[in-house]
Amino acid sequence: MLKHALMGGVAAVLLSVGAAGAQTKVGATLRADQPGAVIQPEVYGQFAEHLGRGIYEGVWVGEDSPIPNIKGYRKDVVEALKALKVPVVRWPGGCFADDYHWRDGIGPRDKRPVRVNVLWGGVEEPNSFGTHEFMDFAELIGTKTYLAGNVGAGTPQEMGQWLEYLTSDTKSTIANERRANGRDKPWKVDFFGVGNENWGCGGQMTAEHYTNLYRNFAEFVRAPRGNRPVKVASGANAQDYNWTEVLMKGAAKNMNALSLHYYVIPTGDWGKKGSATVFDEQAWGDTLVQAEKMEELVSKHSAIMDKYDPDKKVGLYVDEWGVWYDVEPGTEPGFLYQQNTMRDAMVAATTLNIFHKHADRVRLAAIAQMVNVLQAMILTDKDKMVLTPTYWVFDLYKPFQGATFLPLEIDAPQYTIGKSSVPAVTATAGKGTDGLVHLALTNVDPNKTATISVKLTGLSAKTAKGRVLTGPEMSSRNTFEKPDAVKPVEFKGATIKGDVLTATLPAKSVVVLDLN
Repeated sequence: MLKHALMGGVAAVLLSVGAAGAQTKVGATLRADQPGAVIQPEVYGQFAEHLGRGIYEGVWVGEDSPIPNIKGYRKDVVEALKALKVPVVRWPGGCFADDYHWRDGIGPRDKRPVRVNVLWGGVEEPNSFGTHEFMDFAELIGTKTYLAGNVGAGTPQEMGQWLEYLTSDTKSTIANERRANGRDKPWKVDFFGVGNENWGCGGQMTAEHYTNLYRNFAEFVRAPRGNRPVKVASGANAQDYNWTEVLMKGAAKNMNALSLHYYVIPTGDWGKKGSATVFDEQAWGDTLVQAEKMEELVSKHSAIMDKYDPDKKVGLYVDEWGVWYDVEPGTEPGFLYQQNTMRDAMVAATTLNIFHKHADRVRLAAIAQMVNVLQAMILTDKDKMVLTPTYWVFDLYKPFQGATFLPLEIDAPQYTIGKSSVPAVTATAGKGTDGLVHLALTNVDPNKTATISVKLTGLSAKTAKGRVLTGPEMSSRNTFEKPDAVKPVEFKGATIKGDVLTATLPAKSVVVLDLN
């Protein structure tokens, strides 16, 4: 497992490194001669649901908006997502997906029906952002598409016709309808989810009932040869291992992937999850312990999948994950808007490191969510935009997209606060598509610096250069008034002598190094 952090400026790093007090000593061995599976780029995916200000204002403002836009899409958000090299976006939900009828979102926008988003705030859903808008958005930012189909309130016919509308190159009535609406060339649908959380908001189904429905609906996920999406079955809620058992036993041969959802609740109590910004060190530690549970979840669900799919043909897609706090005071409860601090950066790095370790099975993930909702990459306020600490973790980790996982054995003491205890320092490594070995080191202890010595095997390197992300406080964050308070800077605390790399990590920091 692994962890992470963030930062504001060089002064903050120097202050943290130079702070008086005990220092954590860590040993590790990087085995570059024992390469593992490829870390699929899609592990760095995003999730965009019709929820709060995630789509409207977050992504879509319309062509007539005074906010600078590209054919209706926020220019600043588009540019930020392109810079992040977002590999895939999942849409339109989430719970919204199993109450969404795709025909509501095609044709002239002024003639589209207005619905009520009963799941998220009871607000009006104008359907201004529909199939064409999403698919064009994906092309605009250069990402793959992951659509979630309606099983809970839809039909196999409706689902099948949506795929025909999107992908058919024939002169069928439905394909011609797409052309009449402005899109001649078929789109590429990369991934297609057959329902969402069908154990809950997607229909309150039993595992047995959904398994039968999945087989039924999946048969109608039809597309032309060469443009067939990966079929994703709606998987378990956190530790519901029975759901995975029943679905794999009854439908493994009918799916390409199985999803998994897990949210970090710092308190473990959905009724009082805690504040995103006002918290003490105990809450910091409790949150990290909850984040570490992803390792157990992925391991146990993978073991069940191995029973029915020993060749690992079926991917495990963690297509909803992240930290869920109480909403920001003064905001609509149904909009799930929360701020984002150094603590969230730690969770992001911890989780991504776990995904790397299980790259043979975990081939796609989607953090919840992309803009203005839960653990977002980006926050907006009218014409203002801010990039969160979580965004910067994803930015630091870009070299791991498509990298080959390299085992890294680490011996670190525990960081302990109260009854919560996690490894103080964690790490991950991979050989990137650029030919370089990349090493991510995370010190989750908010108080102590850490010096790590890494023995390099199967690798000859002379220099280690990279960036560090940290901040002066556990609650350090970017605001619309101070958008650059937490941002990566150059890291100069690593040296290589012979076959040993040594790095001194500031407290609550994540460092990503390129080894040459």
